[in-house]
Amino acid sequence: MKKLILSAAIVLGSLSIQAASPAVSMNQYSIVQDAYTEVAADAVPEAVKSTIEKSFPKTKLEKAYKNDKNEYKLEISSGDKKYTVFTDASGNILKK
Repeated sequence: MKKLILSAAIVLGSLSIQAASPAVSMNQYSIVQDAYTEVAADAVPEAVKSTIEKSFPKTKLEKAYKNDKNEYKLEISSGDKKYTVFTDASGNILKK
């Protein structure tokens, strides 16, 4: 009986440790996202705006964010769909 209780405790303990792991990863992700600060749409370089217009026609720039590396996080929308695009200051699309 003691072995049954002990093995149940070990199984439940290992499950709680695994359940806590994604929360740590999510906190690290949000710290990376906080590196961007919101900027006005007119502060976005023309090269970036041009890339968005060519690559994503019929979309609207909703919000723009900039980080210390002069990279832009752009929130665009087309109808009811919303997208996030990352670019550098020259308008090159970055993969994040």
